[in-house]
Amino acid sequence: MTRLGVLVNPTSGRNTGRRVGLEALTLLRAAGADVVDLSAADARGALEHGRAAVADRSVDALVVVGGDGMVHLGANLVAGTDVPLGIVAAGTGNDIARELGLPVQDAAEAVERVLEGRTRRVDAARHVAPSGEQRWFVGVLAGGFDAVVNERANGWSWPKGAMRYNLAILRELPVFRPIPYVLDLDGDRVETDAMLVAVGNGPSYGGGMRVTPGARFDDGLLDVLVLHRIPVPEFLRVFPSVFRGEHVTHPAVEVRRAARVRLEATGIVSYADGERYAPLPVSLEAVPGVLTVLA
Repeated sequence: MTRLGVLVNPTSGRNTGRRVGLEALTLLRAAGADVVDLSAADARGALEHGRAAVADRSVDALVVVGGDGMVHLGANLVAGTDVPLGIVAAGTGNDIARELGLPVQDAAEAVERVLEGRTRRVDAARHVAPSGEQRWFVGVLAGGFDAVVNERANGWSWPKGAMRYNLAILRELPVFRPIPYVLDLDGDRVETDAMLVAVGNGPSYGGGMRVTPGARFDDGLLDVLVLHRIPVPEFLRVFPSVFRGEHVTHPAVEVRRAARVRLEATGIVSYADGERYAPLPVSLEAVPGVLTVLA
């Protein structure tokens, strides 16, 4: 690696990203790497800087410092190219880095992995918008109660951090009703009312919730989890088991695998890798080995 483009999210992990990013930049330069800091004041600016660097081949690898949202941004910049993605995990959840076996909240070890230059090809999921724009995700797409909570929480400016999501859960639970879905799984049409539908290229999201515990980054398939209609008290009883991946044994839970997934519902905005992704319906496909990761 002769030239590394680095994108830092300083607000990741309750502003841990700033410290870890500075440490990573210092360590990379001390090791003799030619570093281009592509960071910007906001995500749009970072995306523009990264897109330009990848397009004109001015960097040999792209390194992101932050949480799953930064991995998401990086994947959308380099998926389908020969530019590898390095990850310095400094977010709150860090599900993608953890599941890839990468160090978390450890700039020195993460930088060592980047400088070693060993790569791994992994799958990513692709959605093509009506405009023709390609959108990618690496971890899990949320398309049910979890997405509704995200949308509610992101509409509030206060409180900050996890408390905002806890309050959003409390706000949504009393009024939440099962959502009518239409799914197409490799041509098999399914209609159901469900509490939650998640599509996993990887196994976990939300800081360790193993919602699709059998999903693998290199099997060419997406794991689709459906939690069918159950009473809200039962939903609350089942939910904690997601951290151990044991919810899949519940009789209302169904897991299917498919290379192509279409998910339809009314009034739902999906979230992927923790980022606002696209309103349903979405058509997704697993693209094998489309992303090269320094791992």
